[in-house]
Amino acid sequence: MERPDRDREPPHKRRKREEEKRRDEERGGGGGGGGGAAPKAAGGKVKEGNSRRDSRVDSSSSSPRPNHHLRDGGQDRGKKGAGEVWGNSRDRDFERTKRGNKERERKDSGSRDRGGNHWRSRDRTEGRKDPQPAGTRTQTPKSKPKPNPWFREGGAEHWETSPACGAYPPPPGAAFDFSVMSYNILSQELLQDNAYLYRHCDPGVARPVWGSRLILLFSFQILCLQEVQKDHYENQMKPALHALGYQCEYKKRTGSKPDGCAVIFNSSRLSLVSSNPVEFFRPGDALLNRDNVGLVVLLRPNDNDPSSSAGCICIANTHLLYNPRRGDVKLAQLAILLAEVGRLSRLPDGSAGPVVLCGDFNSTPGSPLYRFLTTGRLDYRGLPISTVSGQENAPKGQRVLESPIWSRSLGINHRCQYEDEPTAEAHAGSPTGTTTRLCDCLSVCLSVCLSHSLKLQSSYQHRLLPDGRPEITTCHSRTAITVDYILFTPESPAAPSCPGGRGLRLLGRLSLVGRPELEEVNFLPNRHHSSDHLPLLARFRFGL
Repeated sequence: MERPDRDREPPHKRRKREEEKRRDEERGGGGGGGGGAAPKAAGGKVKEGNSRRDSRVDSSSSSPRPNHHLRDGGQDRGKKGAGEVWGNSRDRDFERTKRGNKERERKDSGSRDRGGNHWRSRDRTEGRKDPQPAGTRTQTPKSKPKPNPWFREGGAEHWETSPACGAYPPPPGAAFDFSVMSYNILSQELLQDNAYLYRHCDPGVARPVWGSRLILLFSFQILCLQEVQKDHYENQMKPALHALGYQCEYKKRTGSKPDGCAVIFNSSRLSLVSSNPVEFFRPGDALLNRDNVGLVVLLRPNDNDPSSSAGCICIANTHLLYNPRRGDVKLAQLAILLAEVGRLSRLPDGSAGPVVLCGDFNSTPGSPLYRFLTTGRLDYRGLPISTVSGQENAPKGQRVLESPIWSRSLGINHRCQYEDEPTAEAHAGSPTGTTTRLCDCLSVCLSVCLSHSLKLQSSYQHRLLPDGRPEITTCHSRTAITVDYILFTPESPAAPSCPGGRGLRLLGRLSLVGRPELEEVNFLPNRHHSSDHLPLLARFRFGL
């Protein structure tokens, strides 16, 4: 229904006002008394309308008209002639009241249950520790991302059994089962130096921690860590893990960098045979002038005969150079590490003992460097240096690898072995052993092929089932890829103890996630993980 106009003057009042005006003109003698006193209405009250009209004619002789809303008692609201001001203000009040009623109706409609029963807004806070104070606006809680089961504590429900576990016959005699974790825990100083990679993180997430809360949720016998800041290691990590029965070995990066690599093992189940830090830096070498390092330890199960060297496990941990365009540096660093692993894992009969190689290799699955690790061979003829690691989709630079990649002064041949180290053929008494060594020395400058004899295999498949999405081990604002690995030397199902190697059997692994799962938790680091990497965990069996 349309509201009537409140400013419209009734006809009988208009006729009465016109009649009074005509009488006043007659009394004044036909318009000569325009400057006389203002006429009064019945009861001696001044006519508001005439007074206002006179004030407009001679504004200098009258004071400013006060606002009727500010007068005591509001008595002027009932005066005639104030209808214009009063009516407009009442219209505004009416509109405000009307809007307020609609707002209350809207809120009330949302505060009724399905049966139409009204309930008060403060009932919403029933059962809370800190009810919302009366008079404050109720805030709708933000929707939380769908929880990812992988990020639950322990992650036990995402343990994958290896399909090959049942393919091998049980090992003869005793067996030693152990688990290995590899984890880049993100150095605090590196985080601060590369803050542009972590702009997506909440300020409270990127805080100085060493990942103890996550690490201690898992059961492991061997732990390989990268980017371990030295002061955190000495003041927090080493004391905490030592109290839990773990022994720690550490190698800091060369130069002024504050972090390094650590290998930690359960001293109740394993004993340290030797600890061997690996320096990649070579003074005066333009290729090997970086400060990356590695650490190789030889461990013996406590159940094994201490006098036997055949029952040892070689554990290697490293963090290769990050630069995606320096594949030549990464290959040279890897060759130094493989030469040291080969030396320590070689048995007296010339065969190789079991090896577990962990770390952040800054190379993706399917890259030339990864293929070299898992196939034992790399033909780098015409291979662009920027494509070795596979970190960039559109690598820049056209410079190719040249032979030899590293200098002969390094003392490592293209088989990734020390020059003065006898080969497996020489150990076996092969008549061609000496000839092979001479050929190796000559082919360093001529060969365009690298090789190694470790026969490594990844404990992860790098694809998620059933849709085949790529697994992710590191994720920040620029990339989400796999660069971390746990590689091992598998046993042969035909002859596990044959000359040529004693290997390990993969029993299972902790599953990884893909990019969509990381998007649900705002990538890495986040409130579940203080690092931009995810931990890898695999379980093996070693036949003693």
